Amino acid sequence: MNDIQSKAISLLNRCERRDDGSSVHLVIWKLPTALLPCQHHFKYRLAYIVNGICVVRYDNERGKGDHRHVNGQEESYLFSTPEQLIRDFRADILRWKP
Repeated sequence: MNDIQSKAISLLNRCERRDDGSSVHLVIWKLPTALLPCQHHFKYRLAYIVNGICVVRYDNERGKGDHRHVNGQEESYLFSTPEQLIRDFRADILRWKP
C-alpha cells in the first residue's frame, strides 16, 4: 500500500447484486491530496457488470484523470461531487442497452 492509500478514508465500498444477475460496484475514497491531474481529493471506481462484462465504468487514475467507459468507448468525465458522480453513473446504467 502506498502512502496516499494508507491515509485515504473509505467513503463507500458496496456491491449491489441485481435480480437479473448483473451487479453494481461502488468504491469511493477521500484522499489527503488530489490524484493528479484531478483537482479534487477523491479516488473512485464505479462499475456495472452484465454477464461478467463491465459495460459501464467510471474511474480516475494518476496521469489520466476522471473518465468513464460506456460500451467500450472511453471519454473524459467532469467530476463535481461524489453524489453527482453516483447520479451520473446510475443514469448511464439506465440508458445502457446491450
